[in-house]
Amino acid sequence: MEWLSSLMTTDKAIKGALIIHGVALVGTVLLALDQWRSECETKPPQPKPQYITQDTEDALKLTTLDTLLGHYNHAIRETAVKIVCDRAVNDKDTFEQLLWGITRPNYDERLKNLRALAVITDPHSLDKLHTWKAYAALVRCLELSLDPDQEVLNNDDWDEYPLRDMTDKLCLMFISQLVGTFDCEKLIKAKFVEKWLSKQNWGTTEEERHQNLAAYLRSKTNRLAEIISCIRQSPAGREALQKCGLFPYPDTEESEADDDDTHLVERLSVLFPETLDVNSLDANHPTRVLLRSFQTTPGSEEQRDRNQRHREAMVLNDGSHPITSDDIIQRDPTSPP
Repeated sequence: MEWLSSLMTTDKAIKGALIIHGVALVGTVLLALDQWRSECETKPPQPKPQYITQDTEDALKLTTLDTLLGHYNHAIRETAVKIVCDRAVNDKDTFEQLLWGITRPNYDERLKNLRALAVITDPHSLDKLHTWKAYAALVRCLELSLDPDQEVLNNDDWDEYPLRDMTDKLCLMFISQLVGTFDCEKLIKAKFVEKWLSKQNWGTTEEERHQNLAAYLRSKTNRLAEIISCIRQSPAGREALQKCGLFPYPDTEESEADDDDTHLVERLSVLFPETLDVNSLDANHPTRVLLRSFQTTPGSEEQRDRNQRHREAMVLNDGSHPITSDDIIQRDPTSPP
């Protein structure tokens, strides 16, 4: 029976070995099939980013751009619009044609060209409009859009700017951006004040025009108020406003009185520890009257010198002890200055 038991033991070993080898063979086959499947799988190629260069933009024909402008893809349409705008703003003839168009008597033609200018210009190309020709064209467009039946601009609680004509708002938008980025000198030379601003209905009398314009600047925050404020800060702009009766001429007597008062306060600053703001006082303020009377009082110059000598002192202290009255050396009031 020993041979039978040894045979049974040998069969188990053989079966175990066969099972192990079978599992290993199946695993190896599955692994090989998986690798083969991965190698045979066809993956779609990843799209590489492609950028439109300037040469590519310049090579596009107008017919191609016209087709791209009607494309269903929003990104393609936006890119085509940007290319068209860049071409228009950098083309001198096209830009001058648009400026010429906003000076035409026909309202629809002016509005169409103004909208085209608004589309093609941006903060980077705004310097294209900072020329005397562009300012003159904008002023002429405003001049053609004057409303003869405009109401008097004397209502502090109502802003008429949103109800202005679209051509007026577009022109004022361009001018506001230009004077805010650069300056208003070219605008003044284009006679913006004489040809358009002075023809707004600020009132009948000169005093009424002054008051209405000042109230407009005080109560409004629209583009027109920003432009007028910028013009008032320029000497040439103030002169133009004064010639058109929109800004009062300075009063010579009051100006001289203010200068005298300011000079007097500077001279008396050593006598009064408080700071006097003479510019905030009216001409008839009691303080100014007192200062003028002090200026004309006989012997006031000698009195100021004596007071100044009384206040002059020297402090000697090496820091080893607190300052006392013994450390203060005052000048003898009777000594000569």
